[in-house]
Amino acid sequence: MNNKLFISVITPSYNRASELEHLLKSLSAQSIDHNVFELIISDDGSTDETETLIKRWQEKARYSIKYISQENKGPGAARNHGLKKSIGDLILFIDSDCEAHPNWIETIVDEYQKNEFDACGGPDGGKKDFTILQKAIDYSMTSFFTTGGMRGHSEKMISKFYPRTHNMGIKRNIYETLGGFGSLRHGQDIEFSHRIRMSGGRIRFIKNALVYHRRRTSLKQFIKQVFNWGVARINLGKIDIAMLEPVHFLPSLSLLGALFLIIMLFQLNWRVLDIFLLFFTPGAIICLLGALNKKDIRVFPVLLLVIPIQIFGYGLGFIQAFIRRFIFNEPELVGFKKNYYK
Repeated sequence: MNNKLFISVITPSYNRASELEHLLKSLSAQSIDHNVFELIISDDGSTDETETLIKRWQEKARYSIKYISQENKGPGAARNHGLKKSIGDLILFIDSDCEAHPNWIETIVDEYQKNEFDACGGPDGGKKDFTILQKAIDYSMTSFFTTGGMRGHSEKMISKFYPRTHNMGIKRNIYETLGGFGSLRHGQDIEFSHRIRMSGGRIRFIKNALVYHRRRTSLKQFIKQVFNWGVARINLGKIDIAMLEPVHFLPSLSLLGALFLIIMLFQLNWRVLDIFLLFFTPGAIICLLGALNKKDIRVFPVLLLVIPIQIFGYGLGFIQAFIRRFIFNEPELVGFKKNYYK
């Protein structure tokens, strides 16, 4: 590797001490020389044991760890704080609820040196030690049958690829030219990636640059998260309509279509059981495929809840934000604001 190339890894965090341990361990296992990268934990006003945890790791880690903090301003502001303190030629982002594959940094650097890019992203996946709920959410988020083709989990995408900050990299001069993340509470990574794309930047999807994403740990948190994503997509569309593609309407159309069909079937005097079986059968097949994919049959019943929550939660956030912003021309919406990281 070019010895002049140095990498900064930036992670924003808010009350995530319980999960940061996984991230720190994964970076300790990186296959690349530990002298060529630094980790910057940008604390967004945590009140838990985050600082104590990081100080303990600073004493034993073989790579440099910087701890910086600010009052709570949101993930975008925390990442910008990290950018200001970074020194890397390449700047990588990974979230506090993620773990890096042992070859994560080396894979990105190798790709960069073979075919230089301005920004990159890679897939996220699950691990065997994830909870049943986390495995179910992972499949629901990454499967091509759900939203994997939209989010950039594989090379088979049905929308433009926007690197997201759970697994993202940029050249330093991109930051110096375009600035950092915008003020959006949710979706600021997509807006930043869009600015890179509009500037003519070369964006690369690196299929082997894998991170493991632990995601939300309760259905309540997951509902809030997907609802916020629906709201965020409309906010992004108001910034630039190019960020609102036809594919992004699909969850909302699925929700409205399902409600319309149920009403029509009741009008035709269908029994409740028949209506249930009509919707349950195709969904059960997808959930069974998910259980087989995870090699854990316990995932099946959880997916029966998670997949509808993802699609309909996102759809509800999208619909109400679309009405309020495109019809009533209201200002930027936020969705659920409390406990963003938790």
